[in-house]
Amino acid sequence: MSQSNADRAKEYRSRLFPGFDSPLAGTDPEFVERMDSFAFGEVPYSDDLDDRTRMMAILASLVGSQAVDMFKAMVKGAFNLGVTPVEVKEIVYQATPYVGMGRMLPFLYAANELLEHRLVELPLEGQATTTEETRLEAGAQKQVDIFGPQMADFHQSGPEETRHINRWLAENCFGDYYTRTGLDDAQREMVTFCLLIAQGGCELQAVSHAKANMRVGNDRAFLIKVVSQCLPYIGYPRSLNALRCIDEAAEAMGDGGE
Repeated sequence: MSQSNADRAKEYRSRLFPGFDSPLAGTDPEFVERMDSFAFGEVPYSDDLDDRTRMMAILASLVGSQAVDMFKAMVKGAFNLGVTPVEVKEIVYQATPYVGMGRMLPFLYAANELLEHRLVELPLEGQATTTEETRLEAGAQKQVDIFGPQMADFHQSGPEETRHINRWLAENCFGDYYTRTGLDDAQREMVTFCLLIAQGGCELQAVSHAKANMRVGNDRAFLIKVVSQCLPYIGYPRSLNALRCIDEAAEAMGDGGE
């Protein structure tokens, strides 16, 4: 006999948060029962994503949607499912060029607080691979690696009055962040896609990064699974927009993104 969603939710929640029950169970029992049944009982069992990938996608989506309270809770669950302190910090760092410093900072403070509570010594081991002198060249190369050869001279393109933005994109977004260790290119692109779809209003960039995901091995089927796992945390409108972005990217790639 197959498990009910409620039984699976109880099992999954016990792995995420051993020995902890939602404080809302006493004040909003009907709501919590339905929410848990869906978010913890139905959705995680809907595909074959591994726990670590699922949790990394969810954490990125929570940063993108500015859900800091849920982020604090889910980081604890992520640690229990094998996500490492370095990976959590890199997800937050990766958010900086996509949500901005002001919206990233509460999540960095939250991550540090949780790590200190777990007696993890800070700072963590450094993951930077570039210097002030090498970041532009390395970032431009990373753009080529992820987006294709047409990006080779992108940092030198555009009208003179805005060309510095393209240079910053290469040296800061890609040279400072994408060149870091701790996450590989495929993981960073998945994280970036989740950051974009969770914000809303970034569909143009989400299409571009869906294509980039497909180039680094995260095919259409994988991205659909990722969106499915993020849906309880970002809602249906942004999830449906994300699916449309994936389809547009796959069509542009000419092979379904597989």
